[in-house]
Amino acid sequence: MDLIVPFLCGLGASVISAWGVGGGTLLLLVMTLFLGVDQRTAQGINLLFFLPTAASALVCHWKNGYLDRPTLKAAVPLAVAAAAAGAWVATAVDVELLRRPFGVYLLLSGVSLLWPRKRKGASGPDGEQPEAGT
Repeated sequence: MDLIVPFLCGLGASVISAWGVGGGTLLLLVMTLFLGVDQRTAQGINLLFFLPTAASALVCHWKNGYLDRPTLKAAVPLAVAAAAAGAWVATAVDVELLRRPFGVYLLLSGVSLLWPRKRKGASGPDGEQPEAGT
């Protein structure tokens, strides 16, 4: 009976993640704020939650031809180095120091969703292309 709420939270985060909303971040918040899970444990669970999702997305994108191999080859070494540095920081720094930057990140992420950037070359509200230099 004690596993039903965490199971439902994980299921909900999975569904939201499939919609592209960021279920892992929501799962992290639910675990720390509502389920009483320690921040580091929640981050580890979040990473374990992300790995199969990322692996299946990579396979699907590869099968559909959406992977740009030169970009992938350039990004992977940097991503591995950044992940190793992040893991070191997460274990070396006090949890209380990690909470504030993570909270700021979440707030900025939320604000950026409220006011999306306009794409270059996008047409204006009347369907006309913007003038050059504007």
